Amino acid sequence: MPHSVGLISTIAAAFGLVLILGFVAVRLGLPALVGYLVAGILIGPATPGFDADLALAQQLAEIGVMLLMFGVGLHFSLGDLMSVRRIALPGAIVQIAVATLMGWGVAALWGWPFGQGIVFGLALSVASTVVLLRALEAHGVLESHNGRIAIGWLVVEDLAMVLVLVLLPALSTWLGGNALAAAPTQGIAASLAITLGKVAAFVALMVVVGKRLFPWLLWQVARTGSRELFTLCVIAAAISIAFAAAAIFGVSFALGAFFAGMVLRESSLSHRAAAESLPLRDAFSVLFFVSVGMLFDPSMLLREPLHVLVVVAIIIIGKTLAAFLIVLAFRYPLNTALTVSASLAQIGEFSFILAGLGASLGLLSAEGQNLILAGALISIALNPLIFSAIEPVQAWIRANSTLARAMERPDDPLAEIPTTVHEAHLTGHVLIVGYGRVGERIGKALLKRRIPIVVAEENRQIVERLRERGIPAVAGDASEPMVIIQAHVARAQLLVIAIPDAVRARRILETALTLKPDLETLVRVHSDEEAQLLRKGGARSVFMGEEQLALAMSGRALELIDAARRKATEEARETR
Repeated sequence: MPHSVGLISTIAAAFGLVLILGFVAVRLGLPALVGYLVAGILIGPATPGFDADLALAQQLAEIGVMLLMFGVGLHFSLGDLMSVRRIALPGAIVQIAVATLMGWGVAALWGWPFGQGIVFGLALSVASTVVLLRALEAHGVLESHNGRIAIGWLVVEDLAMVLVLVLLPALSTWLGGNALAAAPTQGIAASLAITLGKVAAFVALMVVVGKRLFPWLLWQVARTGSRELFTLCVIAAAISIAFAAAAIFGVSFALGAFFAGMVLRESSLSHRAAAESLPLRDAFSVLFFVSVGMLFDPSMLLREPLHVLVVVAIIIIGKTLAAFLIVLAFRYPLNTALTVSASLAQIGEFSFILAGLGASLGLLSAEGQNLILAGALISIALNPLIFSAIEPVQAWIRANSTLARAMERPDDPLAEIPTTVHEAHLTGHVLIVGYGRVGERIGKALLKRRIPIVVAEENRQIVERLRERGIPAVAGDASEPMVIIQAHVARAQLLVIAIPDAVRARRILETALTLKPDLETLVRVHSDEEAQLLRKGGARSVFMGEEQLALAMSGRALELIDAARRKATEEARETR
């Protein structure tokens, strides 16, 4: 051929094999990503036959990570991030520390040096952005409160890893690494101050300047009427901002793209931007799983099977249990604890970056790198199964674990309506489950008419704010009977379920209608299938966003047409 076709052959082989093996995996009842990982192994250097360009595949995967985090940012506001800071910030830091200690502990038992154990533990402590988001999307909880906690947790992990990547070279000599590669040009304190300053400068620039500039730019492009230019503007914003964040401020590509999405969310065109970038996000995120498979050497499973099992146990059992206990310790519901812990039961891109840096600094052996890759591949493949186990595990814990139930709500003052609330407010009231964007608007409309409301909400900060305003509210997962019992559902005149989760909404309906069969109910859904499911569950009135929007717009259109016709008729009469 007249020129190099490495990029074309890599994309062709990856997408072709991914389609076939992903289809086979789904037909066998396995998650599609298992097929993606196997495709990567088959075209990787560790297996015979065609070898795709690993460096190119990893760069394509980085684009996928950028676009995926950009899409999340489009649906995630700074307010959402701040609303979960009390759990995400301490939770992520403690979980990183626990996982790092576990990794260092097993490394010490294997006779590895101290520095190698620390790098190994850090690599096992941080979850994959791509895997987390795909799992949350697949289970429909990406925009739920549990999903926001998991994403906030991941953002904190990413920020922590940015600091680690900056500080590791400066600490390398002390940890027993390569002094030549690690020779610092400044002290550790100065390195840390510079890194924190860069991150703060980037965030401030995006919040102050980007929040105004990029939505304006999107509008200017949209006004041209060119769909191609609009799509190009969205993709250019995602990738260019992510690259600039990494090159100028030392922030990861993923974090830069996430903040790019957050600032573009301020534009009224954000939903269109999300829709336009969706096909590319899906295509390139698949290449992430292919690149993970290409890095894996299957012979590791035969050479060090016990070591691989220990690493997988730390990732899936150790990290999961640590996150589970941390969330419960903050008095969040059992469902939140299980969702967050399942989200973190895997490792990915930051682990590979840390492993590569550790190897270049003489702080991680080839064996350590291979174990990290093996742990990543196995944990990613098992993550969908772990998510599927959330419901049965939750049922088993509630039935058998007194300790977990006690930790979930140990004399929690937010789990019950205060005794100071007058009984008149708890009879004939409207019970609102979920006080997010939809629930809050409903609540404000009712309060404006002086109709008493009681709120059941998982976000403890929202419950605290409502109580400060004198509005009765309870914290907890309303699909658990005790939560809506505490919200006095049996004495309510109306139940409004405003959470975007049809499965939990049906469980809430079952409990509510058991306690009060004639209760009027309003439920929010996203699809016809969800509407049908909830009507079978006893929902009296079901509202779907697109349908209500269409009804409102068509109603307004008919009003305007009728008004125009009346005006035309009156003018015709006047001219006679």
